[in-house]
Amino acid sequence: MTYPMLLEMAAPVLEWRALAPVLLLFGAACLGILVEAVLPRAYRFTAQIVLAAVSVVFALAFLVLNVRTLHGGNVAMGSLMLDGPTYFMWAALLVFGSLALMVFSERSLNGGASAFAASAASVPGSRDEAEASAARNEHTEVYPLVLFALTGMMVFLASSDLLVMFVALEVFSLPLYLLSGMARRRRLLSQEAALKYFLLGAFSSAFFLFGAAMLFVVTGSLDLSAIHDATAGATTTRGLVFIGLGLLAVGLLFKVGVVPFHSWTPDVYMGAPTPVTGFMAIATKLAAVGAAMRVFYVALDGERWTWQPLFAVLAVLTMVIGVVGALTQSDIKRLLAYSSIAHAGFILTAVVGASQLVQAGQATSAASIMFYLVAYGFATIGAFAIVTMVRNAAGEENGLAGWAGLGRKSPWVAGLFALFMLSFAGIPLTGGFIGKWAVFTAAWRGGYWWLVVVAVIVSIVAAYLYLRVIAVMFATESAPGTFVGRASGWTWVPVAIGAAATVWMGLLPDQVMQWASMAGGFLR
Repeated sequence: MTYPMLLEMAAPVLEWRALAPVLLLFGAACLGILVEAVLPRAYRFTAQIVLAAVSVVFALAFLVLNVRTLHGGNVAMGSLMLDGPTYFMWAALLVFGSLALMVFSERSLNGGASAFAASAASVPGSRDEAEASAARNEHTEVYPLVLFALTGMMVFLASSDLLVMFVALEVFSLPLYLLSGMARRRRLLSQEAALKYFLLGAFSSAFFLFGAAMLFVVTGSLDLSAIHDATAGATTTRGLVFIGLGLLAVGLLFKVGVVPFHSWTPDVYMGAPTPVTGFMAIATKLAAVGAAMRVFYVALDGERWTWQPLFAVLAVLTMVIGVVGALTQSDIKRLLAYSSIAHAGFILTAVVGASQLVQAGQATSAASIMFYLVAYGFATIGAFAIVTMVRNAAGEENGLAGWAGLGRKSPWVAGLFALFMLSFAGIPLTGGFIGKWAVFTAAWRGGYWWLVVVAVIVSIVAAYLYLRVIAVMFATESAPGTFVGRASGWTWVPVAIGAAATVWMGLLPDQVMQWASMAGGFLR
């Protein structure tokens, strides 16, 4: 009697300690969902915030330990690459995520309620919503959603396989779609923002998946190193390579907010709860830029002559449209949204100027971009935390006219916001100035001097934009009805850390630049 041959399946080999930062966040997110299901409502907020905080702290501790003991390399059966840039950007994500969670936990500004809707699934203005608000219901599941998003972002920028990268893209995108539609105030605007973000995000994910499929047809693999080896010397099927490159660029640059894939940014930034906007503004951009660098520096490094000129054109369009769009805005959140678009263009200048030959002592393109992201991130977290504090009788005062004379009502708050505006403008003695100097130097060294000239001109125009905001706060009559709410200490922590980091990176940037340079380049 013969028996059919059984299918042998090898057990996966996982490097648990190296993957601990990701696994801790994912495990805490799953546990947070369980807490939401079984714990009484009165205890959920405390349990969720403690769980989220502990998981982030332990993830950061394991990350530091892994770096010190050189745990890394190609892990998870070749799915992830834990190299210097991965560890640097993971650390930045965990720091910015912890600061964002502090703003999420704010309750003092809304009279004991959070910035999130009491019943996000109910129809705005309905009886169900009114009853939920009267009962002081809270959406404490926002904390596991943030942890899921952070998990996806960390896997996304570390992926060495396009299929894993796509799964990670969906893991961090879906929680953000939900979070964007959960604002307590201006519910219809928030739900509209979530719907736009979801629909356009779904399109961008489809582009990314089709691009991966095109490259798989050509190379027979989704591994980034294998794609590099297959395309480096290929002389046939160049058309499919170009199509795959273009489609991948659409999927990645959408998340960065690069023109012409930027249309979602102003509406989503404006409609989403401000704590969510602050989190997305830096965390999504950091993860997307990290993944884009890994794809184009590793898998498509041999196609530089194709994507560098394309990215140069997109960088110019992004900088110009971002600054021009910001100049016309009367809403502070939309203004910061267009500002983030312009900053995406500045980051893209360094991506374009990536050079394979860098002299000793010079920062690489990747190091310059990572420094810029950290400098921009601290200013962004602090700025959006302040936006939550400026209020009127109805809630947040997002109209720029309502910020008039803020410097007379609250000099400290206006002064700190002015510091962040100066950093966005790239004024000397701020982290933003050193960041721009670094990315412009990388582009110049890569041979794109004309792009640097355009970027400098755009920066000068952008300086007027940020100085205009400062002038509104300090050089105009006070707007009636606007005040600075009494925020809890947790919201002040991101503001204080953001201001301190902005000044430190402007006056003494060498340490952070050294850390970014020590991270090195992307491994295959």
